[in-house]
Amino acid sequence: MERGGCIYIMTNFLRTTLYIGVTSDLQARIIQHRDKLDPKSFTAKYNLSVCIYYEMYPSIEEAIAREKQLKKWNRGKKERLIASLNKDWTDLSPEIQSW
Repeated sequence: MERGGCIYIMTNFLRTTLYIGVTSDLQARIIQHRDKLDPKSFTAKYNLSVCIYYEMYPSIEEAIAREKQLKKWNRGKKERLIASLNKDWTDLSPEIQSW
């Protein structure tokens, strides 16, 4: 059976920096970012611990393709995407951790 995947967007407390990632386990990945398990990572350096957007896909390959697409977008287009599903850019981590 093929394992699914998802893309996600992380930001910091002030919502000034965005990070787009892909994973097959969103719950675990958010914890890794929040706990700064890789202290030299981009998300640790910029304190990106707030998940403000995600999309689920049936395969990791589809998620990777979507991640590559989104990374090419300018900031304005990314902001409109986030706002389309999360108008106030609230932290979705509690919702995701309750799955």
